Amino acid sequence: MTHARCLYILPVSDSYLVSDCWGHRGASARFPENTLASFEAAIRDGAEGIESDVHCSVDNIVVMFHDPELSRTTDSTGYIKERVWYGQDGMEHVRTVKEPKQPIPTFVETLELLMKPENQHVKFNIDVKVQNDPDRLFSLMHKIISAQPDWETVLAPRILLGLWHPRFLSFAKTNLPYCRRSYIGDSPYIARKYFWNDVDAFSMAFAALTTTDGYRFRMECKAAGKKLLVWTVNEPDHMMEAVRWGVDAILTDFTKTWLDMRTALYSDYDKTGSQYGRFFLWTTAWMYSPFQYARSRILQAYLEKVAGPFDAPVISAVEVNV
Repeated sequence: MTHARCLYILPVSDSYLVSDCWGHRGASARFPENTLASFEAAIRDGAEGIESDVHCSVDNIVVMFHDPELSRTTDSTGYIKERVWYGQDGMEHVRTVKEPKQPIPTFVETLELLMKPENQHVKFNIDVKVQNDPDRLFSLMHKIISAQPDWETVLAPRILLGLWHPRFLSFAKTNLPYCRRSYIGDSPYIARKYFWNDVDAFSMAFAALTTTDGYRFRMECKAAGKKLLVWTVNEPDHMMEAVRWGVDAILTDFTKTWLDMRTALYSDYDKTGSQYGRFFLWTTAWMYSPFQYARSRILQAYLEKVAGPFDAPVISAVEVNV
């Protein structure tokens, strides 16, 4: 396992200055994460996409929320999969701790926001959490998506399903065949072995692409025409590095920071780019291969504990009655 640092930088041209800005949980540096206010702020900033996470309540309401449990960001507690949405004790009454206090948005409400005429250019990256039953979740999502007007042409092409676990692939293909798919994770090895032939894009942790194998993976994606997204890129130095890599989209909590930098790069790439160094590649321990390998193994162990072994036999998904 090599610790070498690859200095390869893509040639400077306009084609490498168009990395999309996707608001990670919206404009979550300024607004409560995964709320309509956060999504709207990212869109107002000029983001080309928003990223959010999905969980499902006991009474079959798909909600936009990151954690499986409510306590970190809201005034309530409990696991979403064990809570109801409607009623006196329903999650419809839950509010964020961070100001301005916001309700948890549902998947329906989020799609309604994206279907407004002024927002129909915005892409939607859905991070599918492994605590969900994929057949149940994707069936519910299909019903909601297909209820939107002109959904096949106006909405479906903008949705990117982000999958962490290979078990979810067959259910996505069956229930949501019209949605593009991506692998989300921090392991080029897992991306190649389990997802390469079944996804259109790879949404990778920034540090995973700084290693020698990360460099090889970036080149493989370009050669194969696979889209490459990188998360969660909040430091300007890291944003500039992602530009040098030529990634297709930068997922960030700081949407305005990246959009302002991108404008400056278009104005004068050399002057703007020279302000951001690359020393962090050598001075940040967790960007080295041994740390990345350990991190990816820990994450895989967690995913397999929740959703089963990666190499378990694939059980065919039940066909949805469209």
